[in-house]
Amino acid sequence: MESTTLLYRPVGPRELQLIAESDYTAFPARLPGQSIFYPVLNKEYAIQIARDWNASSPKQGAGYVTMFEVKTDFLAAYTVHTVGSSIHQEYWIPAEDLSKCNGNIVGKIRMVAEFLAK
Repeated sequence: MESTTLLYRPVGPRELQLIAESDYTAFPARLPGQSIFYPVLNKEYAIQIARDWNASSPKQGAGYVTMFEVKTDFLAAYTVHTVGSSIHQEYWIPAEDLSKCNGNIVGKIRMVAEFLAK
């Protein structure tokens, strides 16, 4: 059995809806101007983004944390970037590689936390 890496992705309501429309098997294409797909390595960091950015944004009004597994061999082509403290680790996957990333997801994308605007 291939090894997998557990990743998290904070998303807003529209992205979660598009994930649901894929039967929880794929992340939607990036929007124009969004050249990178940023899955993160730990739940705590994903929660910070979903709660503090997505849920507090008037445009989104809610934030969700998704969890998914990706084949580790696929991720070997990408570098982990630390963008703050030691928990702020993420992969930078170019938008043009997102369909390959989706093809390497094992199982379903799961929503594991929800934060609503206050």
